[in-house]
Amino acid sequence: MAALLGDAEVMAYYPAPKTRHEVLDWIDWSRRNYAQHGHGLWVIETHDGEFVGDCGLTWQQVNGSARLEVGYHVRRDRQGQGYATEAAEACRDFARDVLGASELVAIIHPDNTASRRIAEKIGMEHVDDDTTGSRGSRTVMGMALRPSEPGVVD
Repeated sequence: MAALLGDAEVMAYYPAPKTRHEVLDWIDWSRRNYAQHGHGLWVIETHDGEFVGDCGLTWQQVNGSARLEVGYHVRRDRQGQGYATEAAEACRDFARDVLGASELVAIIHPDNTASRRIAEKIGMEHVDDDTTGSRGSRTVMGMALRPSEPGVVD
């Protein structure tokens, strides 16, 4: 996680790459999410167990309202290979089928076209702009989640 979140290219749309101490705080934050909500960030890995990145569901503030967000980070050398899309699809399905969530968002820096494409691939569209965060304006992609029909695969 330290190599992933400390990579300047992976974290290009964050204020700065994370230090080892900030990564430990990130892991603690994820553990608190699991304790409080029953979900958080998952590790993305290959079938052979190779670490690829993280993806998961967290509650985020968007214009003063709590919204369930899917977020993802993938190692630079593994980007563009479908890992983030597959993981985000699994998170979308988990939010819908297990959590019973009615909505899912992705909060994306306006210049991060790769993340926006992933959100679009899983069915999201631009729904809002968040202007209340400390990191400036962010694009909010979102989608309504309808219960899946038995026997129907997305």
